[in-house]
Amino acid sequence: PGASSRTKSTTRLSGVPLQTQILERHRATAQQVGLTRAARRTNLRGAFRVGPAGQSLLGDRRVLLVDDVLTNGATAETCTRTLLRAGAAQVDVVTLARVVMPETLAV
Repeated sequence: PGASSRTKSTTRLSGVPLQTQILERHRATAQQVGLTRAARRTNLRGAFRVGPAGQSLLGDRRVLLVDDVLTNGATAETCTRTLLRAGAAQVDVVTLARVVMPETLAV
């Protein structure tokens, strides 16, 4: 999937170049809806990689990872680990929306 218009706006406003070819989905995963955090992590294991084109762009750079919706952080965590293992100096994550899980609400 291509970068969303919100991601493109973020890169335009921040001045950070948009590089969509660094991180790629290596394999399909099951739908994440209804999975626990542990199950999501297992489901995502090995799903992302940094390919040869990404390696040359990544270098020892700081990366801004944009995640459209953060549910429990499993996807952002998996992508961050993948980028760090591939040589990123640092990975910062920005999310555009946060899902509030019922079990985290104080009533």
